[in-house]
Amino acid sequence: MLDPGPLEPLRDSLLDWWEPHGRHDIPWKRHPDGSRPGAGEPLDPFGVWVAEVMLQQTQLAVVLPYWHRWMAAFPDLRTLAASSEHDALMLWQGLGYYARARRLHAGAQQLVAAEHRAPAAGRDPWPRTLDGWMALPGIGRSTAASILSSAFDLPYPILDGNVQRVLARLVAHPEPPKRQLAHFWQLSETVLDPHRPRAFNQALMDLGAGVCTPRQPSCGVCPWRGRCAAYAAGDPGRFPVKDTPPPVPFQVIGVGVVRDSEGKVLIDQRLPEGLLGGLWEFPGGKQEPGEAIEATIERELREELAIEVTVGEELITLEHAYSHKRLCFVVHLCRWLAGEPQPLASQQVRWVAPEQLSSYPFPAANARIIAALQARITAG
Repeated sequence: MLDPGPLEPLRDSLLDWWEPHGRHDIPWKRHPDGSRPGAGEPLDPFGVWVAEVMLQQTQLAVVLPYWHRWMAAFPDLRTLAASSEHDALMLWQGLGYYARARRLHAGAQQLVAAEHRAPAAGRDPWPRTLDGWMALPGIGRSTAASILSSAFDLPYPILDGNVQRVLARLVAHPEPPKRQLAHFWQLSETVLDPHRPRAFNQALMDLGAGVCTPRQPSCGVCPWRGRCAAYAAGDPGRFPVKDTPPPVPFQVIGVGVVRDSEGKVLIDQRLPEGLLGGLWEFPGGKQEPGEAIEATIERELREELAIEVTVGEELITLEHAYSHKRLCFVVHLCRWLAGEPQPLASQQVRWVAPEQLSSYPFPAANARIIAALQARITAG
């Protein structure tokens, strides 16, 4: 392993910087009365767990209002476990990667069920080990370690994107971190302050978020500048070394907003799997090569819902980017002709009055479709 150098000065300089410059107002890092926890003093594991799952793939500034709304609706583990998945998805709407909400809900039920199976006087349901947390849905090693260090001040190293970048620059690592994860885990464990793990891990994340940024890092104010091999090499922006990203696939999706004679709209609920599992959507599917978009919509609605429609005018076209693909939704108004809608590729289908659509959790892209539909109805 590349040597980060003497550890105590490295740890002390980071924590000395963090005390006046760190993000100390993060709500789940404080007690309910706003006070900061002392060394070894536990915080509410539920609030920390919710936050850490929300922070997977999402920045802190985006997460904060969602976390506050979630905690107001589900203030503790048992309230979440007793709620419906529908309610969890509604609160998550707009945050993306909806599998996280389903996993939080399932994880709460798993913890409560385990507590009921093996009740122990005076014991709480919260794991104190990596394996215990990683047994919950959607919890990997870094998320588990971050929960343990944040909630219980236990000495577990973390390795999120910010930490990978800081460590890659500290030692000027010559390969992409994702190719050398075992090495980076060892490096994170080496530099971790075992006596102040909660503060150290937060300081390391804050350094990556505010100073050692992906582009144009603020090396002039970095407490590790004198120890940073990437800075000494004269080009810290070259690290971490990156793999050439694969091309992002692009797909055209034909979508049908199907209305019946009473003006109700047909929606279906996705299967409980994948990023958008459990959410509702307007039916449709991928355009085949050489296929007219109207033919795509007719075919998809026949295959997925066993109905026949007349495809009318275009309602809206919009693009939406996911981490792994880009989609172009071409949306047409449709008139239902024949066939009782069946959930052949979904959990269930439902006819809904347009004004009731807001009561269902939809993917972000569908919000613009709903707005366009309501504007069309208003305009007559």
